[in-house]
Amino acid sequence: MQVQHLIERCMTFGMSMEESMEALAKRADVQPVVTSTVWKELEKENKEFFDQYKQWRLAKGSPSNS
Repeated sequence: MQVQHLIERCMTFGMSMEESMEALAKRADVQPVVTSTVWKELEKENKEFFDQYKQWRLAKGSPSNS
């Protein structure tokens, strides 16, 4: 649950999965594989939301669309 909350915080800054993995590894000592696993599970459970999130990131000109 804690990692999910941290991912949600990263998303408020428009971060991709890769950017979130790096940020959480550096700032919260969360292993990248843990962040990746939680992110992918959230994507499975909330496909529509993540599709919209990816579109929003593309529209705002983010370099990565993950």
